[in-house]
Amino acid sequence: MKDAPLLHQNALPRPASLNWSQWYLSILKGAVGLLLILLIALLWLLRQNDIDEQRSTLIADVLWLEQSVRFHLEGNSEQLRQLALDLTRTTDPDALFILRARHILKNNSELLQLLWLDAAAKAVHGMPTRSLPRHGKDASGQDPVNRSIELAQLGKPTYSDAYWVDDVAQFEVYVPIFDEGEHRGTLLAVYSLPRLLKQQVPWWFAAKYQVRVLDANGNLLASKSKIDAASTTLSYPVIFDPPGFGMVLQVTAYRAAGNLAQTLIAALIVVLAAAVFWSLWAVRGLIQRRIDAEQALRSEYAFRKAMEDSLMVGMRARDMEGRVSYVNPAFLQMVGFSADELIGLAPPMPYWAPEEMERTLQLHNDVREGKAPHEGFEIRLMHKNGSRFDALVYEAPLIDADGEQTGWMASIIDVTARKHAEELAQQQQEKLQVTARLVTMGEMASTLAHELNQPLAAITSYNTGCLNKLESGNFSAEQLKEALEKLAVQAQRAGHIIRRVHDFVRKSEPKRVPCDLAEVIDDSIGFIEGAAKARGVRIVREIQGMRPELLADPVMLEQVLLNLMRNGIEAMRHTPSEQRRLTVKLSQLDRQQMEIRVVDRGPGIPPEVEEKLFTPLFSTKAEGMGMGLNICRSIIEVHHGRLWVEANPDGGSIFIITLPIVQQ
Repeated sequence: MKDAPLLHQNALPRPASLNWSQWYLSILKGAVGLLLILLIALLWLLRQNDIDEQRSTLIADVLWLEQSVRFHLEGNSEQLRQLALDLTRTTDPDALFILRARHILKNNSELLQLLWLDAAAKAVHGMPTRSLPRHGKDASGQDPVNRSIELAQLGKPTYSDAYWVDDVAQFEVYVPIFDEGEHRGTLLAVYSLPRLLKQQVPWWFAAKYQVRVLDANGNLLASKSKIDAASTTLSYPVIFDPPGFGMVLQVTAYRAAGNLAQTLIAALIVVLAAAVFWSLWAVRGLIQRRIDAEQALRSEYAFRKAMEDSLMVGMRARDMEGRVSYVNPAFLQMVGFSADELIGLAPPMPYWAPEEMERTLQLHNDVREGKAPHEGFEIRLMHKNGSRFDALVYEAPLIDADGEQTGWMASIIDVTARKHAEELAQQQQEKLQVTARLVTMGEMASTLAHELNQPLAAITSYNTGCLNKLESGNFSAEQLKEALEKLAVQAQRAGHIIRRVHDFVRKSEPKRVPCDLAEVIDDSIGFIEGAAKARGVRIVREIQGMRPELLADPVMLEQVLLNLMRNGIEAMRHTPSEQRRLTVKLSQLDRQQMEIRVVDRGPGIPPEVEEKLFTPLFSTKAEGMGMGLNICRSIIEVHHGRLWVEANPDGGSIFIITLPIVQQ
């Protein structure tokens, strides 16, 4: 009897366990049945989706083909328009027509014939023949050629309806020829519809679709198709305009090979069976894994919290409405507020600087709309005590465990010290550039003094001559006028030299203005030409005729050119006198870049020196500071250009400068 209670206690849990098993099996059976239902529904939905996707692809491909053919026809019409315009301008229209017609027919195989008709619709020239493509009258009793020419006289290309010649459907385009507003003739081009489809329908398109051109009555005019493929009822027509006249471009999709449905059903059955077995196995350790996961989550949260608290980068999270939902200690230290003061706040924020309020609000709205730049943006924020600081902000979407965005997470870096250092470095660089200009001007002082002495001596001479004439009384007003005009020219020359020196050496902020590089080169040569003559060096300028202006600081570019030219002159001090030539070339590389080449005939630069040539404090001269070429490269890079050196095949060096025509 003592064992009875124990047996009773051991037997109590069994009914609950059985009930749980039955309930679990019932759920499992229901889940399997639901999965089968969902499988059937999935097959049906996938089939419908496949049909819809195929139709969408068909429509997109048809629109692409129609646009491609239309662009091609319009491109040909534009060539004919240009030919019609050139025929009225050239002195030999016959040769021009033959040359251009041969080129157009060679590059457009769909064109059968190109005719030049005069104002009376008579053929002047034709390729390959002069005969009109069709004669007589149509069903309405009118001559189709004359009717089309009359329509073309309205000023734009006119297309004809399709017609048959030797079992080939073709149509025509008429382009008027006007000379000073008067109709002088017409250009007529004949298209072959089969050739047009063959030329414009790519192979991959024909492998997928049957392409047909139908007239307004539904009759077949031309087609291109894959013969061994069966078409389906999936078709899409689009109006074929130009040429119009009710013609339709109809594209029909081929039936896809294979039985995708059976393969999909088999795959889904395998997946379903695997899912059932996996679910039975997964339940076994579900509870234990959940406990382990909760423990791991607590550990992960503690680790993340410690990591965020140790960061020097400010972290701030906002929800989709822009309210602050999280801040880390680094951000709180930046702005001076506590977490309780910021959590839940909506814009405007108390740490926004009032003077930057409008821009800050715009950036806030851009972030909410998903327009935040990936490279981050700079903004000025305000500490609680009123002090300002510059911050670099990187915004990223805040995604939850379900993969849905719940807000935005920002990483904020205080860059006030860095910006101050950059500004200081920029100021030092500008001072160094001014110093370099003064050094350059000092080195050329004697030459400039000699250059300035010439106009001053001429002024003195003309002035003495005028005084002598006045004292002698033997003079005429014309003689004095001529002498005074020459005196004024020399005075202007001296003033130009002084003003040029003043503009070059004065300290000013870099100023981008539209400038002609040829004028910059001429001014630079004017500075250094005297020094070049003193050393027996001849300066040759090679400048192209047409050149665009670009935005640049002409004084800074003059500094670069003077430095490069002075280096080239000094490099040729041991070169034979007949070879002492410094060439400055200006050319346009393409629509985006201009190029300047400074070519000397010196001994050249050794490869080991060339690698360190633009390094600060490196110089090949005993008295050099090693900053000239480094400053030159910095100036060119400020203008978004490049400066490098290459060996001259004829001996010497070539310093190459490229500058963008449009500054970014």
